[in-house]
Amino acid sequence: MKTSQSKYCKCLYFSANALARKVEKLADESWKKVGLSPSHAYLLMLVLDEPGIHPTALCEQLQLQPSTITRLIEKLEVKGMVVRTSKGKATSVFPTQKGKSMYKALKECLMTFYETYSQILGKAESAQFVAAINTVADCL
Repeated sequence: MKTSQSKYCKCLYFSANALARKVEKLADESWKKVGLSPSHAYLLMLVLDEPGIHPTALCEQLQLQPSTITRLIEKLEVKGMVVRTSKGKATSVFPTQKGKSMYKALKECLMTFYETYSQILGKAESAQFVAAINTVADCL
């Protein structure tokens, strides 16, 4: 059944979650190549782009709670892709050499994801839709 045919299709919560599940499926498929979930991959890309980034900045950029960021970092540490350092109360996250070696593959996965949904929705429509989602998210 299409989401638009559901009994709850006029409900923002239902429709947004149905969309999120479908987008998650596309993203999971795109990131499978590197063996990371999309959330882990986005966090690692931020750490690669900003070595020494603080967990608070990761929370802001990824729109996730501190406990979730901590779990994501811990998993990437176990995989040997990032390390945390602390000076006093300040914690910083740095990529390891293994994490750095994944940069190109991560960017390719990101491009694959973009190309996948852009082919389905159209490039201009995708850009407009993402902008509209951001506007709504900022309002809520």
